[in-house]
Amino acid sequence: MRILIVAATEAEIKSSDLFINKIINNKIDTLITGIGGVATTYALTDYLNGNKVDIIIQAGIAGCFTKNILGEVFAVKTETFADLGVWENKKFNSVFDLNLEHKNNFPFKRGLLQNPNKKLLALSHVKKVSGISVNEITTDKKRIDWLKQNLSPFVESMEGAAFHYVCLQKQIPFIQLRAISNFVGQRNKAKWKIKEAVTNLNEKLIALLNELSNYDETYFRI
Repeated sequence: MRILIVAATEAEIKSSDLFINKIINNKIDTLITGIGGVATTYALTDYLNGNKVDIIIQAGIAGCFTKNILGEVFAVKTETFADLGVWENKKFNSVFDLNLEHKNNFPFKRGLLQNPNKKLLALSHVKKVSGISVNEITTDKKRIDWLKQNLSPFVESMEGAAFHYVCLQKQIPFIQLRAISNFVGQRNKAKWKIKEAVTNLNEKLIALLNELSNYDETYFRI
C-alpha cells in the first residue's frame, strides 16, 4: 500500500522519519507543502498528478477553540473554508450564502468537506472533531465568538480544508491528524505547547502507520 504523509512544515513530522524509513509492508513518502491552503493545494495536486497513492495522511499542529486540552491529538472529520466570502454589516456571508456555490456541489456536503472513510477514521483511535481553515489566524475575540456560534469549530488550521478538498476531488482515502498547540486567540507563545503537541502528533502518526501495515488498499476503498 502506498501512503503519503503530508505536512505544512518539516518540523511537524521530523521525529517520525526514523520509523517511516523502517516500514516494510507499505511504501511511505512524505510531502512538505508549505504553509496555507494555496501552497497545500498546489503541492499535493502536483504530487498526485505524477504519483499513485492509496492513502494520504495530513499531520500537523493546530489551534483549538476548547481550553485545557493542549497537546492532545484529534482526527478532523469535517472541514470548511471559514473565510471564503465577505464580511459586511458586521456579518459574514460565505460563498454559499452569496449563492456563488451550492452547498451540495461536489465535493461539498451541506457546505462541508467531509471525510467519508469511517474505517480509516476509526483506525486513528482518537476523537473525531470539526475543523475550519483560515488564511489569517484568528485573534479577534468578536471573530472567535462568531466562528464558535456559527460554525461550531473544534480546531483551526491554515491547510485542512484544502487537503480535504484535493483528496475528495481525487477520490483518495485520507485522514487529517491535528495536535493542539494553542488556544485560538492566545498569542502569548509562552503558554503554547508546541513541543508536546508535536511529540504526541508523531506518536499517533506512528501508531496509525503501524495499524495500516495490517491492511491492503482495498480495505479502505469506498
